Amino acid sequence: MCGITGILGAWNNEVIKKMTGAIAHRGPDDEGFYTDENISLGMRRLSIIDLAGGRQPISSTDGRYLIFYNGEVYNYKEIKKDLSDYQFKTDSDTEVVLAGFIKWGPEVLKRLRGMFAFAIYDKEKKEILLARDFFGIKPLYYFCPTSHEASQSRRVLAYSSEIKSFLEIPGFQPEVNDTAVFNYLSYQYNPLEETFFKNVYKLPPAHYMKVNTETGEAEIKRYWQFAFSQNDSLDESETREKILETMKNSVAHHMIADVPVGAFLSGGIDSSIIATLMQRIRGDKKIKTFTVGFQSLSETCEARETAEPLGTEHREIFIGPEEYFKMLPEAVWHFDEPVADPSAIGLYFLAREARKHVKVVLSGEGADELFGGYNIYLEPFARRWISWIPKFILKFLSKLPLRGSNFAKRALFKLEERYIGNASVFNSEEVKKLWKTGVSTCQVDTGGLYEKVKNLSDSTKMQYIDINTWLVGDILAKADKMTMAHSLELRVPFLDREVAKLTSKLPDRFKWRSGKTKYLLREAFKKILPESTRKRKKLGFPTPVRNWFTKERTDLYQTILENPYIKSHMDTGFIRKLIEDHTSNGIDNSRKIYLLLMLALWYNTFIHGRT
Repeated sequence: MCGITGILGAWNNEVIKKMTGAIAHRGPDDEGFYTDENISLGMRRLSIIDLAGGRQPISSTDGRYLIFYNGEVYNYKEIKKDLSDYQFKTDSDTEVVLAGFIKWGPEVLKRLRGMFAFAIYDKEKKEILLARDFFGIKPLYYFCPTSHEASQSRRVLAYSSEIKSFLEIPGFQPEVNDTAVFNYLSYQYNPLEETFFKNVYKLPPAHYMKVNTETGEAEIKRYWQFAFSQNDSLDESETREKILETMKNSVAHHMIADVPVGAFLSGGIDSSIIATLMQRIRGDKKIKTFTVGFQSLSETCEARETAEPLGTEHREIFIGPEEYFKMLPEAVWHFDEPVADPSAIGLYFLAREARKHVKVVLSGEGADELFGGYNIYLEPFARRWISWIPKFILKFLSKLPLRGSNFAKRALFKLEERYIGNASVFNSEEVKKLWKTGVSTCQVDTGGLYEKVKNLSDSTKMQYIDINTWLVGDILAKADKMTMAHSLELRVPFLDREVAKLTSKLPDRFKWRSGKTKYLLREAFKKILPESTRKRKKLGFPTPVRNWFTKERTDLYQTILENPYIKSHMDTGFIRKLIEDHTSNGIDNSRKIYLLLMLALWYNTFIHGRT
């Protein structure tokens, strides 16, 4: 695992060193550089495989190609067998990727089983290829000095694993991208290819970019796309066994490393599956598991229900509100863009503790998206029971201060009109009240996503939306940034190429049954997991910010209300009312307050005082 950077043109070598130094936390073990008249390249290495021989950059045998690589390819040994004509200098997965590219070109990407973001420089053609993995587990950003439309040709100046590298480029002036902020208000993360910084973009998952290093002209292409191909004729018993074997295989591949490997354990079924399979693979050698709890809200007991029978070497940490809020500015700096997911900070503390004992952890991200684990996916089944109710009655019920009124409100609209993903913080009416500048429309093409699954069930449509937005924008963003903040590599066996291939075929009846989510995944581990764990509803790492935002937190509220960007773009009177309703009137506005706090801290960290 590493951090990679690059900048086109003839620059002082100090520029690439500063860009790379800004992400030293991603790779504290080593660094490497290359410079010629067209480009300067850099990397920081976190040594995981072939500790001695895997130094970067790695060059081809003829010296024409160089690779700077971030990630892990778990099937590199299998791929290497098809490259017997190449003279390898190392035992690393990085060199296998390079050799595969030389033989197959960008088609090598479809063969890779793992997570990655890498750059391959062709000195002869004066061209660099940048690529990102299937689901976007590893990040990659690029900077264009001038704006461009997604459909038009673009000119790239620099790229990096993190945006903060661009702050080291002479003349770079960070400017706020209002469109990204506007979308963030609803989504709690930025769902766009554009970032919070003007002229800085994300290379989308499952895409590669070719850049002419003499002109900066770039071309982006997609090489893979997740698609549902549900097969209703699948046999339940056979598929149950297939799920078990595929997960065993994935976990075994994800454990490949030359350093200690542990697991995050929340107590839910996903992380319990990972930890259980890891312990079975290791046998008598105890794996290390880690969980986090918060004062007044903790899942450590649930995690223990899995850890104790397995006999793992288990560690628990507990976080209080003072420590939590004190750490927010540092977490925001690591995020690059605000992600208003309170559980991310729990992950930050968890990673800090885990890094004291291991260098790699496995975690359960992606299971809910692929196997249908979020409770909200059950909503369409419940809606069937009220489909007979006339709309005028639903409208009446939706306005009553009763439990279930929100359900009646959602039932008034089609899924495509209301579902933008797992999080929807400020609704459209609230955004209109809050936002007072020019941007007035959401820029996310959810309509295009819905069109691709128009013939599937509403629950499956929700999965597809989440796989293409929520998963990469929130779940994987916090997983990468919060762990790499502590130089800890996080691996996600559920987001494996073979697992994805299997889950794409599952019919709805294998995912949701009798009010339960992830039905067949749970059945597959019936004889392996404790029953209490196997039947447990979705947990995650919940955070008690609702109770922590008290009247006494005036310093946090002032951070929001006195922020220059918020004052100029939003109605602070509306925000004051949100805070008052939360602290005095018992209305839970904690997610809205948290979102605004993270935005204010981001602006103070990256923009205020720099422009």
